[in-house]
Formats: sequence, C-alpha cells, structure tokens
Amino acid sequence: MATRNYEGQKINSSGINKTIDTLTVEEALQININGEPFTVSMRTPGHDQNLVRGLLHSEGVLDDQSFNPDILLKQENDEGVVTILDATIPKEKLGHGYSNSRSLLSVSSCGICGKTELKDLKFIGKAIDRTDKIDMNTIHRLFEKMNEGQFNFIESGGAHAAAAFTLKGDLLSIMEDIGRHNAVDKVIGDLIFKENINKAKVLTVSGRISYEIVIKCFKARIPFLAAVSAPSSLAVDYAKELGITLFAFCRDRRATCYAHPERTFISSKNAKAS
Repeated sequence: MATRNYEGQKINSSGINKTIDTLTVEEALQININGEPFTVSMRTPGHDQNLVRGLLHSEGVLDDQSFNPDILLKQENDEGVVTILDATIPKEKLGHGYSNSRSLLSVSSCGICGKTELKDLKFIGKAIDRTDKIDMNTIHRLFEKMNEGQFNFIESGGAHAAAAFTLKGDLLSIMEDIGRHNAVDKVIGDLIFKENINKAKVLTVSGRISYEIVIKCFKARIPFLAAVSAPSSLAVDYAKELGITLFAFCRDRRATCYAHPERTFISSKNAKAS
C-alpha cells in the first residue's frame, strides 16, 4: 500500500473545487532486534524486509553481508500495514551500531533525527580507492531509467527513488519510499538479499544528498553517487574523504561533480542503460 486517495479543496483564481489526490503513504515501522525495540522508522509500506536489512548494514548493526537474519512479522494494523518487524541476530554477529540504538524516532526526511548522540556519527572502513571511470553519458541514461521505474511518484508526486546500477548501466535494483534514505536502505537490502551488492557501482537518488546517504553508499562500497538535486556541504566533505565520486544537479543532461572528478570522462558515443 504505497499510496492512498484523499479528498481536498483545490483553490485558484477561478474558485474552489473538490479534488481527489493520490498521496504517498507514510506509516511507522518499529524494528526490533532479538525481541527488543531498536528504532522506529517512518516509511512507505512495502519492501519492509529490504528496508530492515539495508538499515542493519548501513548502521553497522550487522556487518556480515553473507548472513541474512530472520526478519519476521510481529504485528500489523487493521489495514494490513506492517507495524512491527523483528530481526533475530546472534549476539556474536551484532556490530558496533547495535550499541548506538536509535531510541528516537527516525523520520523520513532527516536521518540524523534518529541518532541518540552526535558522537554516534562514526564509520569504520577504508576509503574507496578504485580506478573505475564512468562516462557522463551513462550517468544521464541512468536517471532516464530510474525515472521510468518511479511508479509511486507518477501516481502521487510524493515519493523518492533510489536505484543501483553496474558500471555499464545495467539496472540492479530500484526502490521508492517517502524518505530518501529509506529508499537507499531498501535498495541496499535488496542487493544483499540478491547477492548483487558487489556488482553495484553507481547509486542514483531522486532528491538531494545528505551526509547520511553518502555514508550508506560508502558502507555498500559503491564508488559513484548521483542525485537530481543538491548535496549538502557535509555530504561533499564526506564524499571527498571516503572516496566517492559525487554528482548532483543531474538533470537536462547536465551534472556537477563535487568529489573525485578524475573518475569521469565524456565519450562521443552515448551509452545506454539496460
């Protein structure tokens, strides 16, 4: 249930008229770990297990990509929307992120809101050092491909998308959610479940880029990150430090590269995503 219809009043210079609009659903999902509450995420229902698996990876709660925990339905509401999921993870596999339990509400628009303290904003791992290069013509094609798969956005105008591709432009996963970082977590979880995460070289997102999306991209070891809208200053700083080539304002066959432009080139031949 990604969208719902709502009645409204459309007001313009010609008067006031009733309208029925399709809006993107936002519902709370409580995520438990071993039966204990870990965090609450405001998300668009659907692909919830992918969301949980991606979040566990991005937050460093479970660093072992080869281990997929049981993620079981614990509760749903009267409309059939899942409200509680429980992930069973052996204690020896719990990572450092588990001790930083996000006890506050994690809302769809701001990932930092769920952190217990600013000192929790730590990452572990070596910066991405790749010799891969990408054709800017491919970047433009990736957004065309992602746009074609944004079915919820076409309906409601209120959903973000994230997609993962190979370096040649093959689509590996595309997900939508009311939250930008939720869409990214769903993609990462999907890649892990499909054992395709090592094939992912480019991550595209439909909105702006925050530092948190850069970190999620880094945790998935994806070297190229591209967005339709602007990056934050901290996102650019992190991308430079973590070895991620960062593109923003990717629209109308234009883009701005803010980090590691040495990995880009422009060919005379247009590459097409498939």
